[in-house]
Amino acid sequence: MKHQHEQEEEKSYDFLYYVFGLFTGVFTGAILNVGLEWALVGGVLGLLSAALFLQVLVKGREKDI
Repeated sequence: MKHQHEQEEEKSYDFLYYVFGLFTGVFTGAILNVGLEWALVGGVLGLLSAALFLQVLVKGREKDI
C-alpha cells in the first residue's frame, strides 16, 4: 500500500515537465524574434520534447529500480 501511494505522489509532478517544456519552447521562439507563430511552434515542440522525456527517460527509470 505504501508503494502505491509513493507512485501516485510521483505522478502528480509530471505536469512540471510539460510546463517547463512549454515555457522553454515559447521563450526560445520569442528569442529568435521571427514572429509570434514561431513562438507558438516552439511551445508545441517544447511540449512534445517534455512528453518524449517523460515517456522514454523518466518512465524507463522506474523499471530499473
